[in-house]
Amino acid sequence: MVKRRIATLIAVLVTGSLATGAPNPRAEAAEPPAGRPSPSAGPPPAPGLDLDTVTIPELQARMADGSLTSSALTRAYLGRIKAVDPKIHAVLRADPTALRQAAASDARHRRGRTLGPLDGIPVLLKDNVNTRGLLSTAGSLALAGSPPDTDAALVTRLRDAGAVILGKTNLSEWANFRAAKPTSGWSAVGGQTNNPYVLDRNPCGSSSGSAAALAASLSQVAIGTETDGSIVCPAGMNGVVGHKPSLGLVSGDGVVPISAEQDTAGPMARNVTDAALTLSVLSGGQTRHADVTRALTEVAQQHPRDLRGKRIGLWRLPELGAEVDAVLTRTAAKLRKAGAEVVEVTPPYQKRLAELEFPALLSEFHRDIDAYLATRKGPRNLAELIEFNRAHPAERTCFAGQELFEQALAAPPTTDPAYRAMRAELKDLSRRSIDETMAAHHLDAIASPTNPPAWTTNCARGDNDVIPSSTPAAVAGYPSLSVPAGSVGELPVGLLLIAGNHQDAGLLSLGATVEDRLHAWRAPRYLPSVGSDASR
Repeated sequence: MVKRRIATLIAVLVTGSLATGAPNPRAEAAEPPAGRPSPSAGPPPAPGLDLDTVTIPELQARMADGSLTSSALTRAYLGRIKAVDPKIHAVLRADPTALRQAAASDARHRRGRTLGPLDGIPVLLKDNVNTRGLLSTAGSLALAGSPPDTDAALVTRLRDAGAVILGKTNLSEWANFRAAKPTSGWSAVGGQTNNPYVLDRNPCGSSSGSAAALAASLSQVAIGTETDGSIVCPAGMNGVVGHKPSLGLVSGDGVVPISAEQDTAGPMARNVTDAALTLSVLSGGQTRHADVTRALTEVAQQHPRDLRGKRIGLWRLPELGAEVDAVLTRTAAKLRKAGAEVVEVTPPYQKRLAELEFPALLSEFHRDIDAYLATRKGPRNLAELIEFNRAHPAERTCFAGQELFEQALAAPPTTDPAYRAMRAELKDLSRRSIDETMAAHHLDAIASPTNPPAWTTNCARGDNDVIPSSTPAAVAGYPSLSVPAGSVGELPVGLLLIAGNHQDAGLLSLGATVEDRLHAWRAPRYLPSVGSDASR
C-alpha cells in the first residue's frame, strides 16, 4: 500500500500530472464509529466517493477518466459547508467564484492540459492569507472593511496550479498574538470555532478553522500558518495532518505576520499524501524535485508498511498527562512492530528556549505588523490597531485583553543589540537541540505528542494548553509534521515528527509510512460534550 502510494507521489512531483489512482491510505479506517451523525449534505460528487477518505490521486484519476468533475466536487464541498459548518463555525466565507474556477479546471481536463496535481482540487485558506476579492481579516474587524488588492504569493501559486479557492477559514484572532490568555479559535469576525469531535472542546489555534474544516470534510486540503504550534496543534487536536515546512520554503509575502524569523504557511490535509502534493505547489519550485524524488524513492523501495532501518527518538512530555503518555507508548509499540528502532530522548535547552522566545517575538511582531498594516486599509500601525480595539466593543466579547499588543509596542526594536543577541541565541540553541539529539542517537526523526486532549472552550478562563513539543522546530525553522496517533476518549492526539533543516521530503516520506502503520484516523461524531476536561 505505502509502496504504491509513494510511487504515485513520486510520479506526481516529477511530472506534475496524475494518470492513475493510488490506494487510499485510510481505506480500512473508512468505517465511521457507531453512532456518528450523518449531516445531510447531498449526494456524493460521484458514485462510491467518500469525501472523508478520498485522496487527491484518487480524485485526479476519476477526473482523468471522466467519472468526476471539479464542478461536482466543488458543489459537494459547498454543500457540506452549508450543512455541517453551522455545527463548528470553521468557514468564514465561500469564494463566489469557486464554481467558475472549477468549470475552468473541467475544461482543462477535457483538453488534457491540466496544470498539475491540484488542478480542480478545492482548497480553503486561513483568513490571514491575502486573497484578492475576498475579505482577509486575521479575524479582526480592523481589516474587515475591504479585501486586499492582491493575492499572497502562495495564493498565486495555488491559482497557477489550477486549485479551486473554496473560501476562507476562521482562526484565533491575530493568530493568537493579542491577549495574554486568549481563547483559541475565537475571532471577532468569525466567533468561536468548535472541535468537530466534541463541540464544547477547543480546536487549538491559530489555524483552528482550517483544521476543523478538514476534520469535518469541508474541503480536500487547507492552508494554515505557524509561528509556533499554529499548524501542528490544531492538526493534532482535530485528528488531521499538518505540515510546518522549513522556514523559507513557502513565501510569506501577503500573509499577516507575527515574526519573519519563524512564520511559515503550510499544508493541512486528511492524509500525508495530500499534504505533500500541496507542499509541492506552495513551495513554488523551491522544493528540489531531485531531492524529493530521492527521498520518496527510498520509502518506495522498502517493504510495504515497513520501517526497518529507521531510528526514531521518542520524546515523552509527562506534563501532557498520563493518558497522552499512554498514547505515545502504544505508538512506540506500533512503530517497533513495523521495524523501527525507537529510543527515548530528551532534546536539550528547552527551558532556555522558553525563556527567550516570547521577548524576541514581541520585537519582531512590532516591526512586521507595522510593515503589513501599511499595505492595508484600516489601522496603519500597531499603535492605531490598539486604539481600534479599545474603541470597538465587539473586539472584546470573548476576551478583553490585548496585553501582547501593548508589550510589543513597548518592546526594544529589532536593531537593539540585546534583541539581536537574544535571537542569535534562540537560533543556535533551537538548532542544536534538534541537531545534537539526532546526531547523538543517529535518528531519522524525533517523535513527541503534538497536543493534549482538547480542553473545554471557556472565554473567561482562556486556553488551558501546555504544548512544548512544537517549539524546537518552530524556533529553528526546521520542518515538523503531525499525523493522527490515537485518542483520549473521543479526543484526538497527534504524533509530532521533527527532522533536520530542509528535510521536508524525507519527513513527509517517513510520515506517510508512520501514518499507515498507526492507522489512527477516525471520523468525528460531533458530540455536544463528554464531561470534564480529560487533560486536567
